[in-house]
Amino acid sequence: METVQQAPVKFTEGAINEIKRLMGEEGFDKTQRLRVGVKGGGCSGLSYLLGFDAKQEGDEELEIQGIPVLLNPSHQIYLYGMQIDWQGGLNSRGFTFNNPNASTTCGCGSSFAV
Repeated sequence: METVQQAPVKFTEGAINEIKRLMGEEGFDKTQRLRVGVKGGGCSGLSYLLGFDAKQEGDEELEIQGIPVLLNPSHQIYLYGMQIDWQGGLNSRGFTFNNPNASTTCGCGSSFAV
């Protein structure tokens, strides 16, 4: 696994803790990695991908802040500099994306446009 000096995305401490908690759950497939990416769709044009997956042809396998990450190199232009956080409060729960490349985002924060 390659360690990247300038990671395309960063995780907050809360996100790291939640990802590691999920990876430590019973039955977690240790061969899977955290996939970070984008796909077409959503109310703003592009939606974020965040979930555990097996390596696909063409994926880069990175280690970012101790988390094994899969990333399609063509997605980096949309994600570079993004911070992923975990919100665990009563009003907001889940992963959030702070993307400096987004020109607009939807109300729920899961889709964006550049």
